[in-house]
Amino acid sequence: MSTNQQIDDLVKNNPVVLFMKGTAQFPQCGFSGRAVQILKACGVSQITAVNVLEDPAIRQGIKDYSNWPTIPQLYVNGEFVGGSDIMMEMYQAGELQQLLAPKA
Repeated sequence: MSTNQQIDDLVKNNPVVLFMKGTAQFPQCGFSGRAVQILKACGVSQITAVNVLEDPAIRQGIKDYSNWPTIPQLYVNGEFVGGSDIMMEMYQAGELQQLLAPKA
């Protein structure tokens, strides 16, 4: 299975996927930690967290997949939402809570 297929399967078969540095329990960068905190503040209890530090192919592959240069990256219902800055803006505007409400 290609890296692109692996990513596609993860994104399409899980309602909330966060490609991040580290794990949801132990984020290894501030942006990834902030992304996890935002999701928890939205009431999301099931996060499929993918630690890009464990697999260089996934780390580069997710950037190619989304055409987005940074990590973390959030996907909800198979759709790319954005990184931690976009998540924060959406959270502050109440948009992220609405998007995630069915998943909480």
